[in-house]
Amino acid sequence: MSLASPALDMSGLRDYAYEWAVVDVETSGLVARRDRVLSVAVVTLGPDGVQTGEFSALLNPGCDPGPVHVHGLTSERLRGAPVFGDIAGEIAAMLQNRVLVAHNAQFDYDFLAHEFARAGLRLPVAQRLCTLALNRRVDPPTDDLRLGTLAAHYGVTQLAAHDALDDSRVLAGVLRGTLRDAAQLGLPLPLVACPPRQDPKFTPRSPKASCDFRNPGRLTADGPLVQGMKVAVTGETAAPRPELIDRIAAAGLNPMSSVSRHTSVLVTNDDTSGSAKARRAHAEGVPVIDELTFLRLLGDVRPGNRHGGTTGAPALVPAPVLAPAATPVPAPVPASVTAPPVTGEVAPPPASSVPPPVAIPPAREPRKAAAPSGVPGKPLAGRRVLVLGGTHPEAVAARTRIVELGGSAAINLSASVTDVVLLAGGAADRRMRRITSLQFPTHEAAWIEAPTTEPHRDRSGRGQAEHVLPRGGVVDLPHGQASAVPWTVTATWGQQTGCEIDIVAFVVDEDEQVSFDEDFVFYGAPENPAGTVRILGDGPTEQTVSVSLGSLPPSVGRVVVAAAIDGEPTFGDVGAIQITAGPGTSAAPLAQSTLDAATTERTMLLVELYRRGPLWRLRTVGQGYDHGLGALARGYGVDVAD
Repeated sequence: MSLASPALDMSGLRDYAYEWAVVDVETSGLVARRDRVLSVAVVTLGPDGVQTGEFSALLNPGCDPGPVHVHGLTSERLRGAPVFGDIAGEIAAMLQNRVLVAHNAQFDYDFLAHEFARAGLRLPVAQRLCTLALNRRVDPPTDDLRLGTLAAHYGVTQLAAHDALDDSRVLAGVLRGTLRDAAQLGLPLPLVACPPRQDPKFTPRSPKASCDFRNPGRLTADGPLVQGMKVAVTGETAAPRPELIDRIAAAGLNPMSSVSRHTSVLVTNDDTSGSAKARRAHAEGVPVIDELTFLRLLGDVRPGNRHGGTTGAPALVPAPVLAPAATPVPAPVPASVTAPPVTGEVAPPPASSVPPPVAIPPAREPRKAAAPSGVPGKPLAGRRVLVLGGTHPEAVAARTRIVELGGSAAINLSASVTDVVLLAGGAADRRMRRITSLQFPTHEAAWIEAPTTEPHRDRSGRGQAEHVLPRGGVVDLPHGQASAVPWTVTATWGQQTGCEIDIVAFVVDEDEQVSFDEDFVFYGAPENPAGTVRILGDGPTEQTVSVSLGSLPPSVGRVVVAAAIDGEPTFGDVGAIQITAGPGTSAAPLAQSTLDAATTERTMLLVELYRRGPLWRLRTVGQGYDHGLGALARGYGVDVAD
């Protein structure tokens, strides 16, 4: 039976029955703390899915309306419209005591939160639901997860794309259809708590200017300052600190907010102060000079080498010295792929060992139904296989073998699963009731090596990305696409996971160090000041990192995406982490990987986006460490308090 049903009756879905407020905003840009809402619409639904009200308004943002070619809202059309504060009360009344629903909900929620904060009001939303995240769980057989594509799949008529009211009406229909499919699969809703946000969270921040020069190394005795040197300052200074930092940057030096082994010099008038920077400088052997000496050297800064020269082979994993996991369980990989080592400090691999990039076709063909098994050497090609039961090493080995044989390894039940493999104890999994009722094919472990060749059931579509990468696999990102749109990396884990997992990102230079602490992006600071890297959280078992690769300065060598567990559990308790990467939040994924060799680790490097000449590449890493997030951050040069 098909999970998509033209009947959108919501009756009987008690676990999915909420008061809903379906929202869409059109905006002057993509950064909520900077840009403004031009148009807003709300459609309310009762627990039975029946519409109970709607509201829409054009707004005068007091600024340039931005991409008119997208939303069609010109300054002339918005002239005379109310400002957001004039209609905030009506919006608040419709959101009160309802779950906010939007497609890419964090975007709409953040814009509303900023507009309410500017108006001096509280956004009355306690929970939100992202229909994009929910459809990623359902994984319907569609080419992508754009609103128009899902509307066609669920039989909802769309009249005017990028019109806030029509988009809200369409999304209400998509919500009904998606809830029906989620109920059939027994999927929990990815509801996100929305605690009240304090005004300081919305204070615009000025991005730190990127240094144009490569780091030439440390200051030598009696030597000059050279453009690109990393300079940290600690303690009281005679010159006002902001003025001193401005002079450092104006000279082509790189002012740093913390000290690492890559720092060129620490400036302090009291190197016995015991400050964290002074302690780290002494521990790392970083030169320390006083302010007067530094100002004298600042008068004769020598020219440096600019970024953008020939790039050497990147390191397979970052340079920080990190304690390896006590008992790693490396996943087997094909001989043609070099997996990252799991013990000790990792050195850059020789050029001959760097995995070749996966070939990318010049144009993306429309997605077709999965091909039948029987591709030479890849008998699982086109299949998406869910493994249940077994010990941790047995499940890891099974999923690894599935990828080697051309399939993709699922970690959750979804509409895209084509087959289920039952290891010891798998028949007792609580999902088996749904699997049996929906007639998913089930197999014993031996089936992986010799799968049957009968045609697949009609559950194919977005289930398998264009490239399924093993641990350590590399793929080139399409050059124009990588620069034109934000690139997203989404991490998903088992829906039965009981612990909290945080996805973080480090924006690092050629020394594998952040230029300043704010280039460590995490749950407490989900966006770097330049707005080029963001954490998007749209469910308790899914988080996304969005990276505007085309806007990163030349000094950025790579963006490292990692995961950390809060508390005592380990990744051995969590199991597999699924990675998908693609252009934007709604497009079909280009690459997909399942990383699950961890046992005792509490932090794990998932993915690297790095420069290779004019191209950007994505590498899956899958290397874990027993220590916590603080130690991982310090390894990248972040100043983390004990």
